[in-house]
Amino acid sequence: MLTRKQYELLVFIHKHLNEHGISPSFDEMKSALGLKSKSGIHRLITGLEERGFIHRLPHRARALEVVRLPENQAAAGAPLSPAGKPGFQPTVIQGDFRASLAGVAAAKAAEPVSLPLYGRIAAGQPIEAVRDNQTVDVPASLLGRGEHFALQVSGDSMIEAGILDGDTVIVQRGENAENGTIVVALVDENEVTLKRLRRRGGSIALEPANKAYETRILPPDRVRIQGSVVSLMRRF
Repeated sequence: MLTRKQYELLVFIHKHLNEHGISPSFDEMKSALGLKSKSGIHRLITGLEERGFIHRLPHRARALEVVRLPENQAAAGAPLSPAGKPGFQPTVIQGDFRASLAGVAAAKAAEPVSLPLYGRIAAGQPIEAVRDNQTVDVPASLLGRGEHFALQVSGDSMIEAGILDGDTVIVQRGENAENGTIVVALVDENEVTLKRLRRRGGSIALEPANKAYETRILPPDRVRIQGSVVSLMRRF
């Protein structure tokens, strides 16, 4: 639900955009709502943005867009509908709001997600992954579906795949992976390594991306896939 002032401001912005093609200034909004200060307008705009009714475009003056209008809004002071009941007065919205919705989706995608950081994983010789209760913030845009975790890379066996010592790889948890995928593999239930998965007949090959290292070929019962690498983060 919107407050009366939020509703009045949303209607005013929507009408001004339709009539002038540009959002009203803060002075115009302050005057239209009968407020004494611009700080009140700032609070109303923030409230509308948090509720998903408007969107502010960055780095542009007077860049407000109406993302959606309230349905059956019955705030105090709302105009009457043609049926005589309080509600949002139906209007025809001009323009395409897909760009606005895409902007909201992009902003959400950029919000960080906290993932568990399961220690260092060897990209050279396998070492046991250490769970140490640390976390790392990752942009949501780097994630796929399902559960994810992060591992810090130690070693240089995957450098030809662009994975360097000290990088943090984001892993989508799962026991299955397509042929050729870079995976986190658990070997003999106590060694964890980062390699490219190749299935060769009845065997599993764990391929490095560095000619200095040899491919390990193992029977399936010695290898358990922990997840597939979906993205990577690097600090310079």
